[in-house]
Amino acid sequence: MLVYYAHILCMTFMKWAPTLFAALVGTEHGAEEAGHDAGHDSGGEHHDGPPHLPSLVGLLTGSQGAVYHWVNVIYAFLVAVILCIVAFRVYAKRKMIPDGFQNAVEMMVEGFFEFFSSILGREHARRYTPFLGTLFFYILFMNWIGLVPLGHSPSTSLNITASLAIIVFIYVQFIGIQKNGFFGYLDHLAGQPRSAVTWAMVPLMFPLHIIGELAKPLSLSLRLFGNITGEDVLIAVFVGLSVGILPFLPLSIPLQTPFILLGMLLSAVQALVFTLLSTIYILLMLPHEEHEHEH
Repeated sequence: MLVYYAHILCMTFMKWAPTLFAALVGTEHGAEEAGHDAGHDSGGEHHDGPPHLPSLVGLLTGSQGAVYHWVNVIYAFLVAVILCIVAFRVYAKRKMIPDGFQNAVEMMVEGFFEFFSSILGREHARRYTPFLGTLFFYILFMNWIGLVPLGHSPSTSLNITASLAIIVFIYVQFIGIQKNGFFGYLDHLAGQPRSAVTWAMVPLMFPLHIIGELAKPLSLSLRLFGNITGEDVLIAVFVGLSVGILPFLPLSIPLQTPFILLGMLLSAVQALVFTLLSTIYILLMLPHEEHEHEH
């Protein structure tokens, strides 16, 4: 309920703050412009785009300012800083007998290590768990921060999701070249031909494998962007409906509450899907003989 009323307060303030400010400074023309801007930028977003909950950056700088253009980068950087602070705090105050917070972090790390071990094998999981685990928690908190009052989810920007997907793509290709060698990497893309028939299929298989590799970052970025954007828009719409009926009810109905809970679940699922697919892409690049021997 506290989250609900915080959302209501933020959206109401963003709607009427420009008009109130113009009235206080005593400029009639400014009040008209502020009212015009409030109608176009209710909730801190452009009227011709999808609705979003108001963010702190939009509240402080306005949706027309140059700073707001970097709102996704700002919140993505904020999430990275929070995760770094948590990691440094746990490492700096680590104990042989862990306390509650350190124990919780270690349980999550161990759980992910066992999860990746079931896919990659223990030796490869030990090597790639730091990257994949960081990827999961970074995406998860970028998704969740949009559900916090005055927060904003960077995952609603295709630039952010595409950047993450490109990082995964480059890392996977690097692993392929590192583990297989350059000619082994080309052999993998050619479908590992070993007979006359498979060599005859190389002109077909090689372009298909390249297209498949290029399609992976595209699918990763679009899937995450579409699901989180749809989730945020849905919650913003129901918060707007609650604001609309607020004058007629002493206590407005929290229409968006079930969607916030559902959004938390779907955000975790999308972070897990992104990470799981990245894990599978790494697995496909590993030498098959080495993987089979390890299992």
